[in-house]
Amino acid sequence: GKHNNISLGTNTGVNLLNPAQLAKASGSHEIFPVLMAGIVRAIDLHGDLMRMAIASPGNDFRLGACEAPPAIISTYLGETMTAYLDEFRKSKAGKEYAPAVKTVDLGLDEIAPFTMPAEDRNRTSPFPYGGHRFEFRAVGSSQNVSLVNTVLCTIWADSFGHLADQIEAGGKPAEVAAAALDQHWKVIFNGNNYDEANQEALTKAGVWRIDSGVDSLQRLSDPKNVDLFSRHGVLNEKECKARTAVLLDHYSGTVEMEALCMVDMIKQHVIPAVVNAEVEGPHLSGLQAAAAKVEAGLSKMHGAADEYSKATAARELRLETMEAARDVCDKAEGDVPEDLWTLATYKELLFLDSHQGADAISD
Repeated sequence: GKHNNISLGTNTGVNLLNPAQLAKASGSHEIFPVLMAGIVRAIDLHGDLMRMAIASPGNDFRLGACEAPPAIISTYLGETMTAYLDEFRKSKAGKEYAPAVKTVDLGLDEIAPFTMPAEDRNRTSPFPYGGHRFEFRAVGSSQNVSLVNTVLCTIWADSFGHLADQIEAGGKPAEVAAAALDQHWKVIFNGNNYDEANQEALTKAGVWRIDSGVDSLQRLSDPKNVDLFSRHGVLNEKECKARTAVLLDHYSGTVEMEALCMVDMIKQHVIPAVVNAEVEGPHLSGLQAAAAKVEAGLSKMHGAADEYSKATAARELRLETMEAARDVCDKAEGDVPEDLWTLATYKELLFLDSHQGADAISD
């Protein structure tokens, strides 16, 4: 995966998520917590769209492990920022934000001790505040970030507009922002997102959780989100539905290519290796059955009635059938001598540097 760092700036170069810079430029400490209230509101209301924007077959496999956050869209603000906003929503008064810092001493004469933010970014959070920016830590490695940033900019703009409407109608900015923080506070979570008890608590609290990437893609065409994009002139209903169909088809197509490749590998490499090694007994029938099940999953995809049904079948094929087939292949690999195994071994993949230019080294 990769991280999508995002901030907001003015046309004069002021970073709106840098509290000190914003206060200096505006002469007010009240603007920053108002902006943060809008962002917190956006995450709480539209976490489904954030999950949709990162949906992919790879992320369905990766989220919740592999240093990726789970599919529960909360935000980490850190203890200092959370305490700052908590005090703001209770007092309804803006004040200077003083982030906690720590001194790092590397013990080297050449490098003097230096200070840095004391807050960690919390690597288990999908959307932490990293100091002057937010970091969407759940984007798939092969994904284009245009949809991710379209979603983030739209939901932020919508929340800012919502707060602005109340302020322009006579509401005091601090009171409007405090009310928004009170209403959407549940989406702020600074704990361990991998902990199952925490996941259950967040789910019960109503924080957006969509485990299936296929189901999350459907959210793009949900009436709530069609209305959102339409009001802001980003996408109309027809465009939302068209993009939903395209995204579902892309999901299915990715899995289809992977499944066809797996069948070829089993038939052209794994089974011949087992036969040549004369260990067919414990493995051959299992490998043949595994390939047949993957092919059956492909047939189920091809017979699906619509894009959603096809993508749902693809997700089942990718996360269940193909995983089971891999287990069968792994067991066979363990019994086949290295010189008869025609695919790259785990050792070769993990330690590629030691398996390149071997002839040159030996010479």
